[in-house]
Amino acid sequence: MLVIPRATEKAYTEETKHTYVFIVPAEASKQLIAKEVAEQFKVTVKDVRVLTRKGKKTRYSRGKHAYPGTTYRRDRKLAYVTVGEKDKIPVFNEQKAEQKQPEKTAEKKAKKEAKKGGDK
Repeated sequence: MLVIPRATEKAYTEETKHTYVFIVPAEASKQLIAKEVAEQFKVTVKDVRVLTRKGKKTRYSRGKHAYPGTTYRRDRKLAYVTVGEKDKIPVFNEQKAEQKQPEKTAEKKAKKEAKKGGDK
């Protein structure tokens, strides 16, 4: 079974409560999700909350003169998994890259100012 961690802003705020958000298969049970997360990330699972997000309604066309139809995107099942206080799952490794980004923007600003000064 494949459990995919979600890297979103909401999931990031949940991480402060030692809760991680995963996309799981629709037929997965809480027990199966807990077992899979424990094996895959080597953590102790305390609690699992599950929800199913219904797929959005989307329109599609059947051709130039045909009546457009509507269909639904597939449903998604999410699992909120709470782990032990000492356990961590490395979902947000991009933090180091975000810290380097302001340095780059400062360098770009310095180059622009140097160009402006050279043009005068």
